[in-house]
Amino acid sequence: MTTTVFRARAIHTMDPVHPRATHVAVRDGRVLGVGTPESLRAWGPFELDERFAERVLLPGFVEAHCHVTEGTSWRRSYCGFHDRVDPDGRRWPGALSIDDVVARLDRAQAGLPAPDAPLIGWGFDPIHLPGGRRCRREDLDRVSERRPVGLAHASGHVLNVNTAGLRALGWLDAPPDHPGVARDAAGVPTGELFGPEVMTPMLERLGIDRGALSCDEGGLRAFGRLCVRTGVTTATELSQAAPDALLDPLAAIVGAPDFPTRIVWAMHVRGQTVEQAVSRAKARAARSTERLRLGVLKVHVDGSMQGFTARLRWPHYLDGRQGLWYVEPEYLEAVYEAALREGVQVHTHTNGDEATELALDCFERARRRAGGPDHRFVLQHCQMADAAQLRRMAALGLGANFFANHCYYWGDQHYEVTLGPDRAERIDACRTALETGVPFAIHSDAPVTPIGPLFSAWCAVNRVTASGRVLGAHERIGVDDALRAITLGAAWTLRLDGEIGSIATGKRADFAVLDDDPYELPPERLKDARVWGVVQGGRVFAAPAAPRDAP
Repeated sequence: MTTTVFRARAIHTMDPVHPRATHVAVRDGRVLGVGTPESLRAWGPFELDERFAERVLLPGFVEAHCHVTEGTSWRRSYCGFHDRVDPDGRRWPGALSIDDVVARLDRAQAGLPAPDAPLIGWGFDPIHLPGGRRCRREDLDRVSERRPVGLAHASGHVLNVNTAGLRALGWLDAPPDHPGVARDAAGVPTGELFGPEVMTPMLERLGIDRGALSCDEGGLRAFGRLCVRTGVTTATELSQAAPDALLDPLAAIVGAPDFPTRIVWAMHVRGQTVEQAVSRAKARAARSTERLRLGVLKVHVDGSMQGFTARLRWPHYLDGRQGLWYVEPEYLEAVYEAALREGVQVHTHTNGDEATELALDCFERARRRAGGPDHRFVLQHCQMADAAQLRRMAALGLGANFFANHCYYWGDQHYEVTLGPDRAERIDACRTALETGVPFAIHSDAPVTPIGPLFSAWCAVNRVTASGRVLGAHERIGVDDALRAITLGAAWTLRLDGEIGSIATGKRADFAVLDDDPYELPPERLKDARVWGVVQGGRVFAAPAAPRDAP
């Protein structure tokens, strides 16, 4: 058995027994010991690896809420407002107007095989455009009047389509009687669709099968490159149900010697009875491997705040509108009860505070009947939870995974357009969670925002918006707490804190390798700490070259 000792300028372990060291011993993909060369000699002979002698090691970052479709998204046209880096390190400029979006889609259709083949762009974010300019079907008709054209919003909860897209499903003249279908003054669909019930059939018509795309080998490998670039050793697919027939091929891809990331895969309950969802989750758990963890459930209660589909308590959005419910309360409560009885973990999407309140009510009733010690149920995003709701979460043993990136990407819009100053300043309440004892993580929800735990940590520490406004200084947390949220805190939410999240004897040898020490940087520069690559299960992966501009 070969033992390798990695030497580093500094090792921050997140382990209170040995919080800082200079050497870590690795054997068979696990941490054998942490300390000095002298203390590690107790384990016998070792090979000293000095490649990190001038670098800094932290526990491998854990992205506890993202989607592997970040990898396949780049096969389509990026139409988001902010500049973004793709898996190959190319920086793509943002689309700053509807005209920019139309031009980008028009260029993309030149490579399509047939004049009626569908076309789709992604990342669109109208709330950033002047006047909040919405996209209409007539805008996308400028791209093509013949082929179906779709434009997925950054939130993942809204989709625009052109006239040909509506006509392909017969929705131009006979649209579904559903609040998610936007209409003009004459009652004709505008081409804007809100929520999964109306988006899903249209996405299928556009050739988007999210479950199949999430299992695509090229997309998974592209996603893995993004993880290495950002120091991530464990990530999630927190929404899609991989088809049962693809589980073995999926495990083979993720388990390949050159695949750099462990993935926790949640199955969405959508389209299943309670009994089907829980029994399938248990069956899948038995098929887990070291690098592919299965058996987790996901349920959506509401939509997105910037997409105006989150459920907000009174007085709702600033303009008076209200969001959408994605689940019946009776179904949600039944899922909770059955999962508690069977020991299946559930992650619940709640953005608005009314959605959080419903989840708490349903969970509290279910737990009275079913019990469930150390259930590790987690409210995902949980953006508008106030102090009272967080105290309830602590009492019920619930964790939170805050979408801290919202402070930067949509903080100004929440302040001015969606919520107003008082409510906007309390979103993603990491400080209150610390003070009330709620275990928590922070995340990117990639591809909604780019994967990058150090950026998420920077958001939680500084709470600075894109315009430079400080959004609720009272909810800021310290650098150490933020780094814990992207390591051990995130591991807790995935029931993996016994294996990852800190550098300690017996745990997986998962390290983020940095050129800069985040503890030595000013807090306002935390996001700028340079990532060299990762060590995952003892295997070393260097990040690709620095980002460059796209052609």
